[in-house]
Amino acid sequence: MGLTESKSRLRIANETTTRKKERFMIDHAEYAQAGRMAVAAASIVCREVQNNLEQVRSVTKDDKSPVTVADYASQAVVAMMLKQQLGEFVMVAEEASSFLRDEDNRLLLDAAVAAAQEVWEGANADDLLDAIDLGAGDTSHHKFWTLDPIDGTKGFLRNQQYAIALGFIEDGTPTIGVMGCPNLPVNMSLPLDERDEHGCLYYAIQGEGVWETKADDAKAESIRITRLDHEAGEEISVCASVEKAHSNVSDTDRILEWIEQQGLAQAGEPVRLDSQCKYAVVARGQADAYLRLPTRKGYVERIWDHAAGCCIACESGAFVTDIFGNTLDFSHGRGLEKNKGIVCAPPRVHGLMIRAIQELGIGQNNDE
Repeated sequence: MGLTESKSRLRIANETTTRKKERFMIDHAEYAQAGRMAVAAASIVCREVQNNLEQVRSVTKDDKSPVTVADYASQAVVAMMLKQQLGEFVMVAEEASSFLRDEDNRLLLDAAVAAAQEVWEGANADDLLDAIDLGAGDTSHHKFWTLDPIDGTKGFLRNQQYAIALGFIEDGTPTIGVMGCPNLPVNMSLPLDERDEHGCLYYAIQGEGVWETKADDAKAESIRITRLDHEAGEEISVCASVEKAHSNVSDTDRILEWIEQQGLAQAGEPVRLDSQCKYAVVARGQADAYLRLPTRKGYVERIWDHAAGCCIACESGAFVTDIFGNTLDFSHGRGLEKNKGIVCAPPRVHGLMIRAIQELGIGQNNDE
């Protein structure tokens, strides 16, 4: 083979590779807007189910049924709207339709359809089930959405905080995050244990920032938010779950005690709420840290529980890693298999947390 022919073939190969890459490039602004519209619609559906908690319970004869209804309706609505706006897509979501396809659960299916009809005119049972199954994608794709249709089950049932979390992952990194927090007040002085009139929605694009808007209006004005770093002398306020089993509270106390003993900062009052909303309250400066510390051997975080929040917090200026300071790696299937725990905080507090975890040996004795 002559040198000229070899160079020609190499040029053709390079041009083919470039064309393939361009074919899979996306408009991140378009995708973020599609995600925002989908999550806003799902937020409306979930709020409507909350408005009728007792009615749903009376029909289904199950105290926990309202969150089940909202969970499936939320996933179906998000999938339907993404398909309407983007055409074909891959989504890895938490729920599957098999439960609702069981005839024994017909009342729950009917209730989910009724909930979805709040924003999806003419939807029927087949439409809803097919839309739910659009979330049955696999993680082998280089680009895919991941969805937790309702994160914070007990918060939902208490009429308190929960989240609809939609993330877009590219080659193991969340590049778009959309999070609906339907009960979270934009006014940080208001209590977190009461429902807000509109709620908040956050959406972020990697490298471009994060915005805050109303959860129930996809066309409402958006405001860009930035997380200022923690200053020496300021107290550290940590997010605390209302549901204590979600993290090791005693280890959180040990971390804060160590930081105080070193004279590095004082612990402030915790910010108590459930769900991925914790990422949002750190991103907007209402809390200084969100920790998920290992509670048992072999526990693996799920990608849909953290993709959206990770992108939103990082774009605000916070750091999000595991307890050893490693970047979260979303390229190993449905779990964060290569990570242990979560530390989300602005730079100074993040450094203090990681240092305390290392000094105290947290997470060292519950390896897989």
